[in-house]
Amino acid sequence: MRANDIFLAKVRRQEAPRVATGSAVSMVTTDLMDKVGASFPEAHLDAEKMAALAAAGYAEIGFDNIMPLFSVWHESAAIGCAVDWGEKNRMPTGRSICSSISETVSIPADFLTRPACTVPLRAIELLRKRFGDEATITGKVFGPWTLAYHIYGIEEFLIATILQPDRVKQVLDQLVEVTAAFARAQIDSGAHVITVADHCTRDLCSPMAYRDFLMDIHKQLHERIACPILLHICGDTSDRLGYIRQTGIELFHFDSKVPAAEARRLAGPDLALMGGTNNMRIVRDGDDEQIARDVREKIQAGIDIIGPECALPLDAPWRNLRAIASAAKECDPS
Repeated sequence: MRANDIFLAKVRRQEAPRVATGSAVSMVTTDLMDKVGASFPEAHLDAEKMAALAAAGYAEIGFDNIMPLFSVWHESAAIGCAVDWGEKNRMPTGRSICSSISETVSIPADFLTRPACTVPLRAIELLRKRFGDEATITGKVFGPWTLAYHIYGIEEFLIATILQPDRVKQVLDQLVEVTAAFARAQIDSGAHVITVADHCTRDLCSPMAYRDFLMDIHKQLHERIACPILLHICGDTSDRLGYIRQTGIELFHFDSKVPAAEARRLAGPDLALMGGTNNMRIVRDGDDEQIARDVREKIQAGIDIIGPECALPLDAPWRNLRAIASAAKECDPS
């Protein structure tokens, strides 16, 4: 089976000759940039450099999927947030455009044709042309909860969830259209699957808030996005995995704050699981023995796709990622 076939089978919890490998989010490090000759910030802003750097996830690391969107700011920049695209060793940052939840942001009718969106769309086209169905081209969009942080600021938005819940629902209903539109454009450009990243982790969003504000929206995204969804939420999500199961989303990309065996139990038999490998202790600082042990633990716990828990620390060695991919492919699934 091709890498893409194995990855997609595991996303759907179907049989495959081995466990899959990969990441739903950025798998880029500074030494990987050096190896392929494409670096930040240009790789956020130039489609060919973005595609070249993303391709290393498959061609050099050996993961089964390719993820070309390294930043959290693309659609927010297209909406109008001022973005500093960072440096080789620093991820982008941005500023909100509304100071009050009472303000209504105007979504530009042409936001999909602005460079922050056209660059990743073109990169996906280039990757699909180069790899076809050999590896899984993975698009990425941000959910309306995260977009609201970017537009209104985290503090303003979270206070509003308590004081103005009806207004928050209006904001989410508006911003989910951005998420859905960008996802559809990435599918049209050649993405096989879409990561939906939404930063509704425990320290920013209670399980009740997830249930009341986001569960139906994530369910709606599952119905509206015509490919498998990889939902990514950082942090300890053990208190909302039961709700995530009810969205119909195919796969959850989980954090090491949830032990792998516990994540598998909470996810139930139908929700596929990806990630869970600690970025600092294993991906950045681990040796081959620690990496192999972690991979075996994940496979024994029933994790479907082996890989990092979140976007990589830029100072992690890319060879540790290759060691993860190799250990997963060599591990006896029995």
